[in-house]
Amino acid sequence: MRSTRIAISAAMLGALALPVLSATTASATPASSCSSQPPLPYEVHTKAVTIRSKATTKSTALGVLYKNHKFTVHRKSGNWLYITDKTTGVKGWVSGTYVYRDVRMCLD
Repeated sequence: MRSTRIAISAAMLGALALPVLSATTASATPASSCSSQPPLPYEVHTKAVTIRSKATTKSTALGVLYKNHKFTVHRKSGNWLYITDKTTGVKGWVSGTYVYRDVRMCLD
C-alpha cells in the first residue's frame, strides 16, 4: 500500500514538473529590450468606474468604463488619472483605485 502511494506521488510530481521544465527550455528566441516596447495600456479591474470632469468624487460624471476596458492615461494627480476613452473619445478623470496597468516581464 505504501509503495503504491509513493509511486502515485512520484507520477503526480513528474506530471506537474514536466510543463514547467518544458516551458523554461522552449523559449529559443531572445526577448527584445523592454525600453524599445511601448508601455502597456491601463485597464479597469472592477465592474465599472466613473469618468469625472474633475479629480474628485463630487464632480460631474461624464461616462463609465466597464471591466477590462482599455484606455489612454495622459497624466496623474494624486490617486486620479486623466484619461481618454478610446472607444467614445470622452476625456476625464478616473480613480486610480479601480484601474491598473498591465505589466510586462523583461529579462534583459
